[in-house]
Amino acid sequence: MDSSEEKRKRLVAPQTLKGFRDLMPVAMIARNAVIEKIRSVYEKYGFVPIDTPVLEHLGTLLGPGGEEINKELFRLESPEREPIAMRFDLTVPYARLLAQYPDQLKLPFRRYHVGPVFRADKPGPGRFRQFVQFDIDAAGSESVAVDAEIVAAMAEVMRALGLGNGEFQIRINNRRLVDALLLCQGIADGETQKHVLRVIDKLPKVGAESVRKELGDGRVDDSGDPIPGVGLSGGVIEDLIQFISIQGTSRKEVLDGLARVLPQGATRDAALGEMSELNEALASLRVAEHEAVFDPSLMRGLDYYTGPVFEAHLPGAPHFGSVMGGGRYDQLVARFMDQSVPATGASIGLDRLMDALAHLGRIRTAPTTTKVMVLSLRGVPSRELLSIAHDLRDQGIPTEVFFAGSNAGFRDQLSAANARQVPIAVILGEDELKTGRVSIKDLRVGMQARAAIQSHEEYKKSGRTGQVTVARNELVQTVTHLLSGQ
Repeated sequence: MDSSEEKRKRLVAPQTLKGFRDLMPVAMIARNAVIEKIRSVYEKYGFVPIDTPVLEHLGTLLGPGGEEINKELFRLESPEREPIAMRFDLTVPYARLLAQYPDQLKLPFRRYHVGPVFRADKPGPGRFRQFVQFDIDAAGSESVAVDAEIVAAMAEVMRALGLGNGEFQIRINNRRLVDALLLCQGIADGETQKHVLRVIDKLPKVGAESVRKELGDGRVDDSGDPIPGVGLSGGVIEDLIQFISIQGTSRKEVLDGLARVLPQGATRDAALGEMSELNEALASLRVAEHEAVFDPSLMRGLDYYTGPVFEAHLPGAPHFGSVMGGGRYDQLVARFMDQSVPATGASIGLDRLMDALAHLGRIRTAPTTTKVMVLSLRGVPSRELLSIAHDLRDQGIPTEVFFAGSNAGFRDQLSAANARQVPIAVILGEDELKTGRVSIKDLRVGMQARAAIQSHEEYKKSGRTGQVTVARNELVQTVTHLLSGQ
């Protein structure tokens, strides 16, 4: 016979991996509600759901975008000893899908995809190695009107989540505008261009002066570590600072400012023309000026963006950064096939968005999705309780029968329903069985007095409002009426 100590030594310690987390019902119920609101918006715009494996061939994930973060990949080996890895985003698998199934995914094609992605970087506050993204992408059209629809969908998602005027802002820039500026300054080397973009992208975090230093000889960060500079001359740096500092009270006013500072040329004219067309499309989609602004300082880090780029921020929660972002990437699919497929899209970092919404008080939490709990006194047959549950569930009402230990009294059942914030209780005792009736209680009413109630008889005699006793055949109608008022 094993001793207790020997048994204890064989137990596996319950713990999660570093950088991963478990989500309890309160968090998941709130998360699912947010996902449903987002999904309903995306389907209004013609996006359809897809899914892909969390594991991909290593070669699929390395390449445009992959080189910069491949050190963060969770690398594995398949049973066939193939090099594989866990996906780090949902965009690269989507590009692979388009190339792999050209006969099934006829262009133009719009998809949405929600799922976990994995990055083996250093965990920190609000930063996990597994997190969820919710993407939309539209492939097969070069029209800037499609970019405008992505932005419009982003704005509608923010509204659907309860964010009103001034509570969200979508910043928009165009990679072609940046290219026009860099080329006119003689910055043609690809690596130097990417370095410049990465530095400018830090502007909201470090400020203009730190950006100015890092574009030049470099700077020392707050921890005392040196940050190497790009090595640009003072004149070029000031031209870049002037460009990214342009603001306006309208999108057109920003375009007018850009037209004044960018040198004449075909690249500049094409970029400004595309942004002007984008502005007109946004106006047609009724995207307000305060909802979507043109911001020349926006530089998204991934180098596969080829046109408009966008990010959504919540001014009331600035420390969370971007909660949604994306842009046009017309060359990404070309790494999988011998032709390019124009595409544009946006991605929500669901974990970051949930945290930001919670910070703003926009998340409604509940410990259960149950709307009705069936309670009983001892001696009531289980078949009667199950019959009640069936009739309610048959009408789409989430119902749970309270089954617990034999020592659970009526007060314990009420306490459990109250603790789970279940709105309605259906109560069945011997009296109800004999008369063919059921008692129905709106648990939001008289909540403060429940702790003093010791028995079912006491509960019925208490005279609390919100409780009715009805014929068994009126059960569903009465419960539906009570729920409709909540």
